[in-house]
Amino acid sequence: MRLIHQINLAFGILLALVFSVIAIIIHNVLLDHFMGTQQQELHNLSASISQSMSTPPDNSNMVNLATAIKISAIPADSNIQAIVTDKQFQPIPSDRIPMTQINIMPISEILTIEPTFISMPVSQSMQKIVDGSDDRFITSTTAMEDGYLTLLSPVNKIKEIEQKLFSQLLIVLCVGFTLVFLLSLFITKRLIHPLMELREELKKVKNRQFAEVQLVKAEGEIGAVAETVYELAGELDRYNRVQKQFFQNASHELKSPLMSISGYAEGIRDGVFEGDSMRKGLEIIMSESHRVKKLVTEMTLLAKLDSEEDIFHFDKVRVQEILLETQERVNPILVKKNLKLHVHDHTQGSDSLFIRADRDKLLQALLNVVTNASRYATAHIHVHIRKERERILITVQDDGSGIPEQLLPTLFHRFVKGKGGESGLGLAIARAIVERCGGSISASNHKNGGAELDFNFPLIRA
Repeated sequence: MRLIHQINLAFGILLALVFSVIAIIIHNVLLDHFMGTQQQELHNLSASISQSMSTPPDNSNMVNLATAIKISAIPADSNIQAIVTDKQFQPIPSDRIPMTQINIMPISEILTIEPTFISMPVSQSMQKIVDGSDDRFITSTTAMEDGYLTLLSPVNKIKEIEQKLFSQLLIVLCVGFTLVFLLSLFITKRLIHPLMELREELKKVKNRQFAEVQLVKAEGEIGAVAETVYELAGELDRYNRVQKQFFQNASHELKSPLMSISGYAEGIRDGVFEGDSMRKGLEIIMSESHRVKKLVTEMTLLAKLDSEEDIFHFDKVRVQEILLETQERVNPILVKKNLKLHVHDHTQGSDSLFIRADRDKLLQALLNVVTNASRYATAHIHVHIRKERERILITVQDDGSGIPEQLLPTLFHRFVKGKGGESGLGLAIARAIVERCGGSISASNHKNGGAELDFNFPLIRA
């Protein structure tokens, strides 16, 4: 079953349960209200009768009882009726009460309301009615000298009125249920339709059709998920293209030195190169072999940085210490090129600045960046250490010609080389290491000339 049908079915069942409970509550409330109102009306009428009763001087019980009932408070269209009984709960026929204007219910009508009462003695049936223990009637009894006047209203009459009103309310509830259910169908469709579209876009991701994924227009959390899927597809598409480009570039980078090695090796084998030429060819073979070895090593390292989780061993690394070691390691290159490296500590003399990183790999990233700066610097390389809030900023700046603007967006991509670059993997490796250590790296041109590469790491306490 489709999700939209499941939601509609579940919501329909929920609505049916809610409206059923509401109907039951309304039914009970209406019935209680009508019965309470009828009971109150009987009490009010009984009180009115009690106030109007008087005792005439005649000695006849029937005359006393008759003259005591001199009211006409019961409306003609009312369900309220009366029963007059003596002290032994024997009913007094209405024709023996000539002065009353009250509607006296015949005993035969009382007994036919509930057939099970026919088998009971009349006095016992009357006593249950007078006492108010007969659940067929709502009663109010007024005691008189010669007997009892009981006002009663049949419960089934009240139930008939309540059921008529309740049937009308049921119609209103059914109409309300229909409108709410139709509204829920509309809302569900608006919510589920983007999910159905999103499912189709995810199928494209599954089939590796990243470039064909479209942004699904939606609101709220669904819109956020759709936007995330769209961005994910874009990133996967870019990664897929980078991978293809990586293999193409790797093939190209490996092809050139292998061709040189193959050519000189064949020439030496065939006797084309002899003497100094052969020695020069062997040196080229050695140099190109070293280049291939370095390239393969960097490619292998980059692949491990992307895929292996346990290649990093994190520890607390003191910033000043690792920069000093970087300076010592790169010093032979600086001396050879007649360059000077200056380290500027702007942390107000603090010697307790630590970051969480793999020491050896972070050292390699710094060496890659500083070595890259040495290719373009003319005289000086400056390294600045700053602390901003809870982060450490390391800036490597050279005094060269800077980075070409068209190269800045892709500077850290694989096999992207500037003029004088080697394999084009050094900065890509540096970025992979820095990001795995929880930091970030960016590149820009300094306003006074030269390139700037900025490392940004979260600071940890010693």
